[in-house]
Amino acid sequence: MLFLQLPDGIFWMKITLAQQNYHIGNFHDNVAKIIDAIEQARAEEADLVVFSEQCVCGYPAMDLLEFEDFIDQCEWAIQQICAHTEDIGVIVGAPSRNPSPQGKRLFNSAYLLYNKQILDVVHKTLLPTYDVFDESRYFEPANSWHVVHFKEKRIALTICEDIWNVEDPKLYRICPLDMLMPQQPDLIINISASPFDYDHEQQRIEIIRKNVQRYHLPLIYCNAVGAQTTLIFDGASLVFNANAHLVKHLPSFQEAVETISLYEIAQQPPISTEPPASTRQLRPSFQIERIHQALLLGIRDYFLKMGLRRAVIGSSGGIDSAVTTALACEALGPDRVLSLIMPSAFSSTHSVDDAVELSRRLGNAYHILPIHNIYQSFLDILHPLFQGLPFNVAEENIQSRIRGTLLMAAANKLDYVLLNTSNKSELAVGYGTLYGDMAGGLSVLGDVYKLQVYALARYINRNQEIIPSSILEKAPSAELRPGQRDTDSLPPYEQLDPILYQYIEQHQTIPQIIKMGFDENLVKRIIPLVNRNEYKRHQFCPILRVSSKAFGTGRRIPIVGKY
Repeated sequence: MLFLQLPDGIFWMKITLAQQNYHIGNFHDNVAKIIDAIEQARAEEADLVVFSEQCVCGYPAMDLLEFEDFIDQCEWAIQQICAHTEDIGVIVGAPSRNPSPQGKRLFNSAYLLYNKQILDVVHKTLLPTYDVFDESRYFEPANSWHVVHFKEKRIALTICEDIWNVEDPKLYRICPLDMLMPQQPDLIINISASPFDYDHEQQRIEIIRKNVQRYHLPLIYCNAVGAQTTLIFDGASLVFNANAHLVKHLPSFQEAVETISLYEIAQQPPISTEPPASTRQLRPSFQIERIHQALLLGIRDYFLKMGLRRAVIGSSGGIDSAVTTALACEALGPDRVLSLIMPSAFSSTHSVDDAVELSRRLGNAYHILPIHNIYQSFLDILHPLFQGLPFNVAEENIQSRIRGTLLMAAANKLDYVLLNTSNKSELAVGYGTLYGDMAGGLSVLGDVYKLQVYALARYINRNQEIIPSSILEKAPSAELRPGQRDTDSLPPYEQLDPILYQYIEQHQTIPQIIKMGFDENLVKRIIPLVNRNEYKRHQFCPILRVSSKAFGTGRRIPIVGKY
C-alpha cells in the first residue's frame, strides 16, 4: 500500500473515520465490527483508520471497569484487532492498566496499532465529572504528553474532553494540546464519545473550530454513534482543515465509514454551517428533527441491545401517549407495539375514539380495557377508611395505579416492555402518580418538555396526518375527575416550560428568572414544586436524554434538602 503521491513528491496520508455503534461489554461483536471497518479502509487504500473513544468495550462502561475480567477482555480485544493491522494503522479507544502503584488503576487510552503491534498508547488527560460523566471515578489522568509518530506524520492524538479546554473561563488547569505543540505535530486527531443534546452540535463544531484557529492544524474528530441506555450518541464526526474550514461532516444518528486524504482536507472547499444558536431560551421547534432522530435511535438500541422485542403503551387519547406510540411504531414497527386503552368513568368518549383512531392509522394492535368496575371495587374496599372524606387526589391516583397494574400485567404475561409516556414538564413539577402513570421500563419523553411534545407531533405529521388533529387541539387533561384540565393544577405550558428550562437546563435562580421578566408569584410557586418532587424522580425509569440536563444520573439533587 502506498501513500497518495502528488507530482511534487509530497506524500498525503489517507485516513478513514469509522463512526460505529458499539454494545457495552459485547467484545466479540465490537471486535467484529471494528475489523470489518479496517477491511473496508484497507480496500479504500487508507493508511490509517480512526475509531471512537472506548470503542473496544463501549462507552460508558461505568462500574464494569472495576471487574478485572472486563479489563482482561479489553486486552484480548486489542490483540484480536492488532492481528488485522498488517500495513494499515489503527487507532482504537480502550481502558488500559496503570502500571504505577499510585493513582487509579486504569487510564482512558487511545491505542495506535500497526503491523500487528501496539505502536503507541496515549492516555486521556481531562476527565470530566460534570453532568452524566464520572470519569475520575475510574481513570487516572495523563501526566506526560507526546506526539504519536506514524509514517511521515506527527499526530497530536487526543481523547474527547482533551480538546474542550479552549473556552474561558477554563474548566481545567491543563490544556493537553498546549503541552503537545512544542513537539510540532502535523495534525490533531480526537477520538470521542460525546453524547447528543439538542444544544450540543453547533457548540461542538465551534469548539473544534477554536482548536484549529488556535493551533493552525487540521483536526480529525471521530465520534461514537448509538444509544447506551439513556445516553444517545449522534456520531456527526468532523474534519477541519488548517484554515478552520469544515470539509467533512459524517451523518448523524447512523453508522458511517468514510475515507479522506490530507490532500483533500487541505484542498476541499468548506461545508457551510449554521451560526451558533442561542441556548438561553427554550424554543419548542428547536432541533426538533434531531430530537426525533435521537428518540428513534434511543428506542431501537434499548430494545436491540437488551434483547427485547415488543412494547406496550397506555394510550389515553392524549398528546403524550400519541407521540410515544407513534415513535415506538416507527422505531420498532407497528407489529411490535400494543396499545392498551383504559377508560374510566371520567374518560371522555372522544379520548377513547382518538386513541382507537391513532392505532388504526399507525397499524398497531390495541385493546380497550375499561377500569370503572375495578375502580369501584377499590372504593368499596376503602370505604371504611375513606368514609366521610371528600374526593381528592387519592381517588385520582387509584385510577392511575389501576392502569399501571394492567399495563405491567400485560407486559409480564405477553413479554412486552412498558414505555412510559410522561413528559419533562410533568416530571419536573410532580404531575404524575408513582406506581401509576410513572411506571415503565423506559421513558421516551421524560426529557422533552410539553411544548416540544406538541412540536414533535407536528413533525410526525409533516407529510401526512398520523396523529389525529383532534389530539393536538384538545386541552391537556389527565381525566381523573369530572372536567379536569392540566391548567387546574399547572399554569399554561407556554408559561411553565420556559421557567423550567431556565431553572433545570440553565441553572438560573429564582431572582435571576424573575429578573428575566417572568411573573414573580409564578416563579416562586413553580421552583419549589420542582425541588419537592425529587423523591418521585429518583424512583422513575431510565429517561432517553436529549437535553443538556436530563433528570437522572446527570442531575444530582438531594431528596431531603431546603433551597
